Parts: sequence; C-alpha cells; structure tokens
Amino acid sequence: MIRGGTKSGLFFREFLRNFRTTGAVLPSSRKLAVALTRFLDGLHNEPRKILEVGPGTGAVTCRIIERMVESDSLDLVELNEAFVRCLERRFLQEPDFKAVFPRTRIWHCPVEQLPSGGQYHFIISGLPLNNFSPAEVEHILSLLINMLLPGGILSFFEYIAVRPLHAFVSHRRERVRLRGIAQVMRAARERYEVRRDAVWLNIPPAWVHHLRRG
Repeated sequence: MIRGGTKSGLFFREFLRNFRTTGAVLPSSRKLAVALTRFLDGLHNEPRKILEVGPGTGAVTCRIIERMVESDSLDLVELNEAFVRCLERRFLQEPDFKAVFPRTRIWHCPVEQLPSGGQYHFIISGLPLNNFSPAEVEHILSLLINMLLPGGILSFFEYIAVRPLHAFVSHRRERVRLRGIAQVMRAARERYEVRRDAVWLNIPPAWVHHLRRG
C-alpha cells in the first residue's frame, strides 16, 4: 500500500521537477476533495460517467470512488508518468480502488488527446490553470465544458488570492498573463457557474467553481 507520506513526497518531488503541470506542493486536502465532488451526492437515475483531469496521486480520486455506485464509470487522465504509475499501483493494491478498477480507465495523455465522443455527467479538474496562458485556459475550459452532457457539471479549483498576489510582485508581462487568465475565468463563470465554495482548510485555501452545461 502507498502511504500518505510517500504520496506527499512524490507530489513534492514532481512539483519541483514539473511545476507548470503540477502547480501545488501537496496533494489536495480532504476538505477540497469534498467540495470538488459535491454534485456527486445528488440523486440520479442512470449510470454516471465521471472524468477526473489531473488526478495526481489520487487524493480527490479517493473521494470520487466513495461517491460512486455500481453502475458508475470513471476515467482518469494524467500527463505525469510518475503519477500514472502511482495511480496504477493504488488500483492494484488498495481495496477501495480495486473495487472500482473494472469500471475505471487511466489515460496517460493530455486531456486534449482523449478519444473523441466521450460525454460525461461530471468532470472534476485539478489542472493548475494559473500556470498556463490565457489562450490555453480558454481552450481547456471550453474543451471540458463541451465534453459534458447537457446539464453536466464541471468542478475545478483555484487558490484564493494567489493570482492577485503573484501579479503584485511580478513583472509586466506576467501581470498581463494573469489578468488574461482572470478575464477568461470570469467569462466562463458568468456564463456557466451555478455555485462557488470557499475551502479554507487547504494549503493554500481555494475557491471551488462548479459550472453547468446548459
């Protein structure tokens, strides 16, 4: 079994090696995972297709698995090879993960390379959007929303106050990039957001945004 300290150590090493695509020093907290999976607790009358983007070592995946029923299926898409190996071991070794393994697929690729035609009831994203360009953020959010079924929910997070603080101490080019990201996120929220949660017991504290496709 992969212990929590080992997973945290792996996450920190990958943060140092691949900051742009990892974006955090530690895995998501339990409180953040609960907020990200809030809409999985709703009543449902059909099998649900769930996608997690950027699961890392599986901190949020644990919570997703707890909320799944026997008819649900789960796709995980992860770019980092070390995290993919970690997830594969967890699905082979840990009882809760093993229980849903027959209904789970792990994709080692960018989310843009997922096979076409997959439509999901829920998408939960851990991508570090603040690390990308405004055009990349706009493309990713548009892509994920278009991968939802009508009425489907996209849940993702951003760290509270990190972007404004980063902009305050950065050079002009970086401030322009961060302002562009803020504008893209604001446009998506104004069009699709149905709920926003503040998670203070996380390092650092985070906003969780829930967007619904009409």
